[in-house]
Amino acid sequence: MKGLLLRLSAVDADAEAAVRVIAYFDELVAHRASLPDLVRSAAALAECPAGLRHENGSDLRFGPDGTVPAEPEPPTAVSSAVEPGGRVWLERPAPGPLDDLVLERFAIAARLLARPGPAAAAPHLADPALVELVLGEQAADEDRARALVLLGLAAGKALRVVAVGTEDGGDPGAAAVALMARGGALPTARVAVVGDVAAVLLQPREGAGAVVTSLRAALAERARERSATGSVRVGVGDPVDGLEARRSWLQARLAERFAVPGAEPVIVHDELGSLTLLAELPPERLRAQSDVRALDDLAATPAGAADVATLEAFCRTGSLRQAALALHRHHSSVAGRLAHVEDALGLRLDDPGDRFRARLALLARRLAARG
Repeated sequence: MKGLLLRLSAVDADAEAAVRVIAYFDELVAHRASLPDLVRSAAALAECPAGLRHENGSDLRFGPDGTVPAEPEPPTAVSSAVEPGGRVWLERPAPGPLDDLVLERFAIAARLLARPGPAAAAPHLADPALVELVLGEQAADEDRARALVLLGLAAGKALRVVAVGTEDGGDPGAAAVALMARGGALPTARVAVVGDVAAVLLQPREGAGAVVTSLRAALAERARERSATGSVRVGVGDPVDGLEARRSWLQARLAERFAVPGAEPVIVHDELGSLTLLAELPPERLRAQSDVRALDDLAATPAGAADVATLEAFCRTGSLRQAALALHRHHSSVAGRLAHVEDALGLRLDDPGDRFRARLALLARRLAARG
């Protein structure tokens, strides 16, 4: 196990490194490591002190050399929850590029080792050339079928493609690997980065809807465990025959453009309906529309960006009070921000037609930004 992965500084923050981090913690779970050994291993991997707080309040804490640090835990430690009442953490002045994933797998391993249970299999990093052959436009059916077999997938069985993107400049492959590793009900995923997003090929063991349910549950679990939900966007294509994977891929790419990290992180193409027509417009035409330009102008300042985020929440939830709950703000503060939006856009949000216009402008702006 020592030869698997010892130091984060020795690997890049990409999808391959993410798989190695997941495999590292899976190996600890498979070997039924003790909780002290788990904490020591996490500290050695991250090259900084690491800790685990049991639900009974007792702490385990070790440095990268395996000894107990003399200094107390600093207030800058980055942490993740371990349900029902524990916590794991890494002691750094600022998070490293793979710390989110390390904390997630550290927390999952702690939960599994404290209460024995099956561990999810690590996602499979696919050969990008094979994935591009399956998803590309030019390949013959015989070549697609051969590529599917080499990927461990069945050409005649239903397949679903998922697109995973990020908004913070993070590696989409690493984000996809981390997400798929959390989805316990998901089949083993074939992951490859295609352009600026990750393509995930899945052949569900259960019904087609199980993929969406598992993805949403995985993101909800991550949101509960961490103070920030991250910046992952997920689009899900329709279930198709393996040889028609490109159609599901194009649908997943389109759906991913509609996703909103944290608020609506998973968008299913089939649930978009006629909204998909909006995505067919060229990005430059969307950007030139007057309502979209007004939103861009408003969002140019921090206060204006907060106003636009408030409008997003209002249009998504359908009421001022529900928007306030979603934003964790008092409803009077939300009302004030919406008044600013009305002035900037020349709309009355209590009018159904103007609310529809505002919602359409928000969608158009989102699509233009991700064109």
